[in-house]
Amino acid sequence: MTNDNIKNSCEKLKAHVTHLEMSNPPLRSLPIPSRPKLALIRAENIPVAFYRYIYAQVGKAHHWEDRRELTDDLLYSQTNHETVEISILYADGCPAGFFELDKQQQPEAIEVRYLGLCKEYQGIGLGKWLAYAAVSAAWAHKPEKVKIQTNTLDHPSALRIYQRIGFSPVATEDVEITPWL
Repeated sequence: MTNDNIKNSCEKLKAHVTHLEMSNPPLRSLPIPSRPKLALIRAENIPVAFYRYIYAQVGKAHHWEDRRELTDDLLYSQTNHETVEISILYADGCPAGFFELDKQQQPEAIEVRYLGLCKEYQGIGLGKWLAYAAVSAAWAHKPEKVKIQTNTLDHPSALRIYQRIGFSPVATEDVEITPWL
């Protein structure tokens, strides 16, 4: 790799972030898809190695960065904190995606902090169902509102799906993100 390639590979990516909120639970839900066989299981005491695996499988393509460089101890304390709720989606027994709720602002708000599918499970209708499942899990805690954000590096359908569920944009911002090499 030349010095120019190294320099270019470290350049920041620009992303447009949309912050969304909903003040009422969705009017409808989606039935669990019949194929593949699915199980959505809440993870308790999630091991750091497994969290790093699922975070990378889902987030690498979208350059998620918040938890990428954390030490094991800090990552464990964040992912296993009493205000964090993580649910793992399994398809035919394999990890297929996850969502994570941040309940720090409860009862005012719960944020769907992470939500996504592994590449192998995208494009078959699971993303919309998982988004509804995450929102339903958040509303089960009876907050005043549920929040989520997405950006232009996320899956191209994310914003549209969130708005169909009932989220409304409340703010936008432009950010720079370190690429996941």
